[in-house]
Amino acid sequence: MTATVSAKLLSLLGTFDTRHRRQTLSGIARRSGLPISTTHRLLAELVAWGAVRRLASGEYVIGRRIWRLGLLAAGEVDLSRVAEPFLHDIHAATRAVVHLAVREGTQVLYLDRVSGHASVPIVSSTGSRLPLHSTGVGKVLLAHAPPEVQEEVLAHGLTRLTAYTVTEPGRMRAQLHRIRRDGYAQTFEEMTLGACSVAVPVEVDGEVVAALGIVVPDLRNVRARLVAALQVASRGITRTMESGFHPPEAGL
Repeated sequence: MTATVSAKLLSLLGTFDTRHRRQTLSGIARRSGLPISTTHRLLAELVAWGAVRRLASGEYVIGRRIWRLGLLAAGEVDLSRVAEPFLHDIHAATRAVVHLAVREGTQVLYLDRVSGHASVPIVSSTGSRLPLHSTGVGKVLLAHAPPEVQEEVLAHGLTRLTAYTVTEPGRMRAQLHRIRRDGYAQTFEEMTLGACSVAVPVEVDGEVVAALGIVVPDLRNVRARLVAALQVASRGITRTMESGFHPPEAGL
């Protein structure tokens, strides 16, 4: 009996497991038993839907949309729950607003937030989306996003939100380079007046899957301490996730 299209799609997804998190087109075709041409066509549909993502290397990985569906399974540990105690540790050490965020397309999606005691204007909330270019966590995620996402944001997404928002593509490119080099991002009243932020990436198996950030009224004299606290928490989240939980590759 000829396999249905849905059966073929499921067979492609079924080739991914703990030993095959990244696969080439030929490897997926071989493991699924489908012709290369059919595999290529169906993978394109899965990529468009968000079930699979194609890396710059040409390899394919499971996408965030499948991960979100998996989080509906009873007892599944999700990124927010893994990170939650670390967010509270940062908050206890700094008394500042702490964020956990991921990239969703050309926006930053806030998965969790722990409120601080300082009087800082905050526009984010759990589940909200904000521009990538004007937030600390967003800049981290943009710096590690695929080239096509970066180009789209640089070409069309540098909206001015305050007088301090970076809207020049050349200046933003330089910032993204520094973020990748230095391991953290910072903003100065670029999203809202009176709010500065610093953020670091969260990596799993060498891929940036999220960002941790702190929002304060002023970064002077505290930036190094805040970055250190975020990096300690980021490493803790990474160890926890790599030891027993595997989220999707970063971004869509």
